[in-house]
Amino acid sequence: MIKATLIGFSAVVMWALLALFTAASGNVPPFLLSALSFSVAALLGLAARPFTPNDNAQPVPVTAWIVGIAGLFGYHFFYFTALRNAPAVEASLIAYLWPLLIVLGSALMPGERLGWHHIAGALMGLAGTFLIITKGGGFTYNSEFALGYAAAGACALFWSGYSLLSRRFQAVPTSIVTWYCAATAALSALCHLALETTIWPATLQEWLAVAGLGLLPVGAAFYAWDFGVKHGNIQVLGAASYAAPLLSTIVLILAGQAEATANIVAACLLITGGAALAAKNMILRQRSAAPAE
Repeated sequence: MIKATLIGFSAVVMWALLALFTAASGNVPPFLLSALSFSVAALLGLAARPFTPNDNAQPVPVTAWIVGIAGLFGYHFFYFTALRNAPAVEASLIAYLWPLLIVLGSALMPGERLGWHHIAGALMGLAGTFLIITKGGGFTYNSEFALGYAAAGACALFWSGYSLLSRRFQAVPTSIVTWYCAATAALSALCHLALETTIWPATLQEWLAVAGLGLLPVGAAFYAWDFGVKHGNIQVLGAASYAAPLLSTIVLILAGQAEATANIVAACLLITGGAALAAKNMILRQRSAAPAE
């Protein structure tokens, strides 16, 4: 379980590159960017198929297809809708309720047990995320942005629901994510044609940024996350997911696109401490299992 949890957490690390690569992709509209990057993610899965176990032994349940495609496409559809209809700070903060929803929702799953430290760790992570996104400011509800707030809430529900329900399909191999990505690319392309004006990447650097998105934060990350939530400790993964905005901010600081502040340090302490608290049992279990010197 520890190995699977670490693989799942590698997705959180890769998601830290999302903001940097997105900014480097230029003025490509969101749904077109989603279509392009998920196409690369699908090609990545196809390229890996010769090196993965045979996944044709059993038919994939229809419900698994629905959960997978709705999770990937639904999350991005509602996220883009939220950003179009509400300020980015408020939309991002509401959307980032999904790690907390995963931790709380895991208590309803067979074989899972929710402890006080899981909840406390997730709340510490949420507090750290609040500091990063609001930069120490506050959140004020404005009815003008109600549609955007609702879309951001749906975004959180779709991704937490996808992550939790995926655990019911542990027998379905992770290679199925290839087809989830392909379907998401196709649906994103349709949304682009219906809602956006086409603007292609203008330079080689922008094309490389799109490829980077498809290979890592919109590609390998989803394969790693699928494996992690199916076979790892889902409460720990949920709480540790709050590290994504922190790591993303650190990447932007290193790239010279953001500045280090006291809020970032405080957020680092909150998120790291929250993740460690949520993983308390797993860490203690690993120590007790280690052979004595």
